[in-house]
Amino acid sequence: MTQPLTEPALLQALDSVMDPDLGQSVVALGMIKLVKIEANGTKLSFTCELTTPACPVKEQIEKEIRAAVARAFPYVRDLALAMTGKVRSALGAVPEGGENHVPQIKNVILVGAGKGGVGKSTVAVNLAAALQTFGATVAVLDLDVYGPSLPLMTGVTAKPKLQGETKIKPILAHGMELMSMGFLVEPKQAMIWRGPILNGIVVQFLRDVLWSAADYLLVDLPPGTSDIPLAIAQYCTPAGAVLVSTPQEVSLADIYRTKAMFDQMRVPVLGLIENMAGFSCDQCGKRHNIFKSSTGTFAAEHMKIPLLGQIPIDTSVSESGDAGVPLVLLARDSHPGKAFVMAAEKLAAQVSIRNMAMASAPAN
Repeated sequence: MTQPLTEPALLQALDSVMDPDLGQSVVALGMIKLVKIEANGTKLSFTCELTTPACPVKEQIEKEIRAAVARAFPYVRDLALAMTGKVRSALGAVPEGGENHVPQIKNVILVGAGKGGVGKSTVAVNLAAALQTFGATVAVLDLDVYGPSLPLMTGVTAKPKLQGETKIKPILAHGMELMSMGFLVEPKQAMIWRGPILNGIVVQFLRDVLWSAADYLLVDLPPGTSDIPLAIAQYCTPAGAVLVSTPQEVSLADIYRTKAMFDQMRVPVLGLIENMAGFSCDQCGKRHNIFKSSTGTFAAEHMKIPLLGQIPIDTSVSESGDAGVPLVLLARDSHPGKAFVMAAEKLAAQVSIRNMAMASAPAN
């Protein structure tokens, strides 16, 4: 015998639908909202609000919700289910003596690499663009002050505008707010700065840039271990870090040191992205490994972190960067475009998992 359709009965029926990434039911996570029952229970509408618009299991959850409603209330003839996403904020303590200069940013994500030349900036920009295409609000801060590449990769040549005497408006391009030292200095100007100056630059880029409220701020760090990652962890609350490497032993050796740096800073490492992971031949259709194969998988397992993605070598990646448009906006359905999108989905899931764990952790 079927039961009458009421909101409590609906929530009871949906309590069996789990978010596989977060390990709890959509009801326990408070995702079911705006329930409306009409026409003697034959018409039902409600919203499932996921923890990110880029949820990689969105379709799976929607399918299970519809199946649960059909089992419990077979007489419902009109089901209007809206699948939305609302990113939750990272929770964490700013180090003693520090201050969170960007409280309006929900999640600050650091993108680091052990050495230069692995495509860290390309990965950061495309992750940001991919998250933005899902409907998240995203900003990008280029803190690779010695080799700022954000202006070239986004096609921006304009200078930021001042507001008042000390505040700077970020550049808006491709639906994202951007800031880089490359916007403020001439392209061929050399930057020769020591630690105290670098610390001041980090403070200014966080405190004095008029960042809007955003779901994610991706920060492109300089390669290696330096003063800048230490400074940014002191002046905001990072949700976590992403490591970028290539399938080479020298790259992996350096990425282990970068992982150790984030561990010492108590910044959770959300995962590894392996760039230049082979290429697919248009002629034979086979994948060829230029460097070693499976090194990203081994490194991620060794560091006990998720492998977020493996980005294949493709001329379209460098061509899009030279053209000033992220690849995921130019060729989302290309092999590397799909790889960037999948990596962004997995990254968003890891941020949600980390935030949920922090929210449920007992207070000290």
